[in-house]
Amino acid sequence: MSNSPKRIVIVGASLAGARAAHSVRAAGHDGPLTLIGAEPHLPYDRPPLSKEFLTGDQDPGTLALDPDGAYDDLDVEVMLSTHAVGLDTDARVVMVAPAAGGNAETVPFDGLVIATGAAARPLPGVGNMAGVHTLRTLDDSMAIREGLIAGARVAVVGGGFIGSEVAASAAARGCEVTVIEAAPAPLVRGLGAEMGTRVGALHGHNGVELRLGVGVDGVLGTDQVEAVAMADGSRIPADLVVVGIGVVPNTAWLEGSGLQVDNGVVCDATLCCGPPGVYAVGDVARAPNGWLSPWHGDRPIRVEHWTAAVEHGMAVGRNLVAPAEAQPYNSVPFVWSDQYDARIQIAGHPDADDDVEVLVGLAADDPDTGGPDSGRSFLAGYRRNGRLSGVMALDAIRPFVRFRRLLAAHPSWDDALELAATLN
Repeated sequence: MSNSPKRIVIVGASLAGARAAHSVRAAGHDGPLTLIGAEPHLPYDRPPLSKEFLTGDQDPGTLALDPDGAYDDLDVEVMLSTHAVGLDTDARVVMVAPAAGGNAETVPFDGLVIATGAAARPLPGVGNMAGVHTLRTLDDSMAIREGLIAGARVAVVGGGFIGSEVAASAAARGCEVTVIEAAPAPLVRGLGAEMGTRVGALHGHNGVELRLGVGVDGVLGTDQVEAVAMADGSRIPADLVVVGIGVVPNTAWLEGSGLQVDNGVVCDATLCCGPPGVYAVGDVARAPNGWLSPWHGDRPIRVEHWTAAVEHGMAVGRNLVAPAEAQPYNSVPFVWSDQYDARIQIAGHPDADDDVEVLVGLAADDPDTGGPDSGRSFLAGYRRNGRLSGVMALDAIRPFVRFRRLLAAHPSWDDALELAATLN
């Protein structure tokens, strides 16, 4: 480890940043290690923010990724409520400033991990109107939870995973919920219209109105939101609006750094982003994934999945400490979503243009699924160029595990059919 950096700085107290901190220590780094976070909170788990944290009275502290004292045990200097405002890769320093205001200072590094994640994309023209929220941080979730009172009219703009999970949580709290999606079905871009429609049916089954194929013109109200104005001229009354229309990578602080920034920090296959010892991980990283090479080659992509954040953090810790032995990132993409009483799981790289077919259908009373509606539980396969490109499962956990393993070997479509025959 002769080329191992002496002082490592991780910018972003995120899931990926926290896992990177653990990984560099596990890889043998015993020098100074600093973790810088813009929020006042130690790294916490984000998936519950749109799910169980909204439906109950869970204490924020229970979301912490690591137990009290973990960073002391790792000998990590933690700088919270601290924004990264600049990077000089020649001088090897990060410029930071207190979130509350004050003078900037520099933090020197030999090795750097950029883990600043992404910010929720706001609805244009809303300003600071009360009752309109995006959901990305713990503080966002706490603010939304305060408005989820029984009988409240909740409009969710965006029918993706975050929007759908918020809708399910709001319905569980007794709210009147409308989900607004400009596409003809939820999740069309990733799952296609047929599977997006099947998944979207969960909303109607649970008393949530789904408005499809029409965009949003804006929100109405003076100080407090009163309604959502639709592009077709209609209005949806709302006491609370939650906007889930995607995210933007947090890269503004890297302007002038010399790094290549294009919808994220562009990295090579080892997650190094140019200068030696400088890496990016998680939602902010745009890097190749070896598993995707049959379709993408070595083209870098940005992935916003929990699993990728964990895997990036672990991989970068090893690569940073032992650069001569750095390994390229190679993993089957995986994401899940809990909505109402259902679990949706996706693995591989399904695309709206792929051919799709239901490969496994499970009975409603199967103990592995718990599906309440006959025929609802299923696993669908996506076919591209004669190969299984991905799978999507609704309450079909055991078959999904089998297909996820199969995907690692880039199976043919015939391989997928053979496995399906053993599961039906």
